[in-house]
Amino acid sequence: MKLATLRRRSDALPGVSGVARLDRRTTRLAGRLNPGDVAVIDHVDLDRVTAELLVAARPAAIVNAQPSISGRYPNLGPQLIVSSGIPLVDNVGAEVFAGVKEGTKIRVHGDTVYVGEAAVVSGTAQDIETVEILMLEARAGLAAQLEAFAVNTADFMTRERNLLLDGVGIPDVRTNFTGRHALVVVRGHDHERDLKRLKHYIREYKPVLVGVDGGADALLEAGLKPHVVIGDMDAVSDAALGCGAEVIVHAYPDGRTPGLARVQDLGVAAITFPTSGTSEDAAMLLADEKGAELVVAVGSHSTLTEFLDRGRAGMASTFLTRLRLGSKIVDAATVSRLYRNRVSGAALLLLVIAALVAVVAALAISDSGRTYLHSLHSDWTHVVDWIQEKFS
Repeated sequence: MKLATLRRRSDALPGVSGVARLDRRTTRLAGRLNPGDVAVIDHVDLDRVTAELLVAARPAAIVNAQPSISGRYPNLGPQLIVSSGIPLVDNVGAEVFAGVKEGTKIRVHGDTVYVGEAAVVSGTAQDIETVEILMLEARAGLAAQLEAFAVNTADFMTRERNLLLDGVGIPDVRTNFTGRHALVVVRGHDHERDLKRLKHYIREYKPVLVGVDGGADALLEAGLKPHVVIGDMDAVSDAALGCGAEVIVHAYPDGRTPGLARVQDLGVAAITFPTSGTSEDAAMLLADEKGAELVVAVGSHSTLTEFLDRGRAGMASTFLTRLRLGSKIVDAATVSRLYRNRVSGAALLLLVIAALVAVVAALAISDSGRTYLHSLHSDWTHVVDWIQEKFS
């Protein structure tokens, strides 16, 4: 079934109203959304990590100037939004940024956005059924996407060959990674659950804690202080930037650093890391180059579907970074399963107590054992009487 046949009638969704919040950078918008606002975004192929940030802000509705699923690959964001019960209106066009002003109260009814009684823009209202159909169509084109990925990977390798092979461009840092584990935290899928499961591992191994943009806030929320904060600085709080961690601003290869001004305005010292890869991959390359023994990824991508959800632009960086780290990089879920299967101190104590109980029981049911226990009890009684007499 084609997209044209999926357009909903204007009365298909109940109307919702809220204050409009607009930004072409979706992650930046998610950081300033209040519950009940209407998020107006400009994000083609909405990925799951960004969708999770939007859903966590509990908006009344999401209006996207672009198609949330273009059909290039099966991205996971729209599925998460509609399954959370948040109305999603797609492909309303860039004119929404001219027709709707920041802070204006707007109404979303069906596939149309209203300011007062005037219809401003219309698009396609999505629900679980339409998103599933679009996802099926997108999966049918995966072969073409994988071919494009191969070309993109070769191009990325050409651009970043010196970085990937020799570590050229990776900045010097004061944080010591040598011989230690590094925990790289992205505010991604199941990051809260992973951090909770890893608390005993973190307590024992004391890894270097690296927060990638909003991952720094995820660490703080878990009661942990990051040692390093790295990223574009568009999805990290002022509190995380000012927590005392070493701050590394992800820069473009040409030297532009859009996030540096914000960090400097806070009076926080920072260094830059120029790369065309993602901030997450920059963090992993940094940990590897500086001698980390193991890199544990929290909230990262581990399945083919999640990997493709990055889109072609991020896939090459992700693939080649993991290829460089090899067996040094492990997923947080794997670490938590292995660590949970180790014998804990409490379990050993219970085992010793159980063994002692078994020995006492065995002695109690035999004649020689009862004699021994009686003798032991008598000796202990004499010791207690002597102590009482000595100190009375």
